[in-house]
Amino acid sequence: MTSIRRPAVLWSLLLGLGCATARPQAVSAPVSAPASAPLEAQEADAVFTGHRFQDGTVLPEVRIHYATLGTPRRDASGAVTNAVLMLHWTGASGAVLRGQPFQDALFAPGRPLDATKYFLIFPDSVGHGRSSKPSDGARTKFPAYGYRDMVELQHQLVTGTLGITRLHAIVGLSMGGMNAWQWSELYPDAVEGVMPIVSLPTRIAGRNLLWRRFVSGQVRGDPEWKDGFYTAPPRGWLEAFPVFRMMLDGVPHLQATLPDAAAADAFIATARAQAAGMDANDILYALESSRDYDPEGALDAIQARVFALNFSDDEFNPVSLRTLETLMPWVKHGRFVVQEGSASSFGHFTQAHPELWADQVAAFLKFLEER
Repeated sequence: MTSIRRPAVLWSLLLGLGCATARPQAVSAPVSAPASAPLEAQEADAVFTGHRFQDGTVLPEVRIHYATLGTPRRDASGAVTNAVLMLHWTGASGAVLRGQPFQDALFAPGRPLDATKYFLIFPDSVGHGRSSKPSDGARTKFPAYGYRDMVELQHQLVTGTLGITRLHAIVGLSMGGMNAWQWSELYPDAVEGVMPIVSLPTRIAGRNLLWRRFVSGQVRGDPEWKDGFYTAPPRGWLEAFPVFRMMLDGVPHLQATLPDAAAADAFIATARAQAAGMDANDILYALESSRDYDPEGALDAIQARVFALNFSDDEFNPVSLRTLETLMPWVKHGRFVVQEGSASSFGHFTQAHPELWADQVAAFLKFLEER
């Protein structure tokens, strides 16, 4: 069952993190987007009662916060035809994807996902933003949710709460990109096309797995963590995040912007300050939720059109692995681009700079029109 709760105040933005593993095929030039007036979003909460998670835990209520931009368009049968689901990265929320950089580059009039043409949906995935999460009070008693739990709740929101049987598209970034891959397999008739950005259609392994285990170990092994019932940010988390933050950035960008010890120390101090503003349990749960992600075995069953986008300077997706070259041929209607990185891009975190890849979104939408 679903009920709706509409909050009276807006949520402040939280700097998010990242996730996933690929190689250059095409180069894309940055898009300069004019500043636009802020678009007004409609926000609400969907509350699902008696929801069972994959670990068997049942919560009396699970809250999924979401926002929308634009107006649904319907065909002769009344079905919505212009819905696009926007999925955020680890540690972020839908509010980040509604920020001014995204509005200017993607959603403003004349931009690829013009909100006067598309009905844009921005959920906070479970464990994130204003949706149900460990820091609401349950802490380590919260269900050990996985990516499948995220996707199932997103699907309930889209189909049950919003009454949309088929999405025109999903655009997902990092964790959201992995969720997009899962959507295309779990609900093959529910979406026309997906655009996974900085994510890969294979299990988390290698470097990507190592840094997750490193951060989790630093938190869980810290005496100040107190099995999740800490009173101040555990020092292990504060020490781990600068390494985490370094991995998000591009090697050329760090080389150009950190020329000496003072600059490096400032980077570390800024990262520690960012970490102090995050909840360690929320991040721990979010990082460990990738345990059930492995879409590789069902790629040949995907019916949606897939346009995957990665960046050559993404240290979480090393181009030397040639993962997309190996796996994308299994996708019936699939294309991929690995955009060239530079000193002015941001590695994995180029995802947070949509002006650098907005033209690829336009290419994806054009791909959807091909029959």
